[in-house]
Amino acid sequence: MTLILGKIIFGVDIKGSLTLLITLGTIFLTSSLAIGIFISTVSNTQLEAMHLSLAYLLPSVILSGFVFPREAMPKIIYFISCFIPLTYFNEILRGIILKGVGFKELLQPIAALMGLIIVIIIVSIKKFKKTLD
Repeated sequence: MTLILGKIIFGVDIKGSLTLLITLGTIFLTSSLAIGIFISTVSNTQLEAMHLSLAYLLPSVILSGFVFPREAMPKIIYFISCFIPLTYFNEILRGIILKGVGFKELLQPIAALMGLIIVIIIVSIKKFKKTLD
């Protein structure tokens, strides 16, 4: 729906492959689900989980390069932004929609996104504790 509205309102065509965009969007959704699982494993209550998810959401949008260019950020903030999956999905979106690049040109952000998914899931598994409370 967003892509259709982008075309109608702003006249932005998808220059690259829609199939590749949907496939990589699914990978990004997997990273978002992995973060949700991690937040669930570190929170004790539903309210705490809600607060943690909100505390994660705002900085991730600001630091990912969606609002401000990452190159203009201080080095430490730039380093922190390397651990946010949205950073790599922004690169993927810009590459496919605006530049029309293919899979080969997106290998670095795809590999980084997959690496983050693996790390987040491993940490979540290690952190998970099953209790009968």
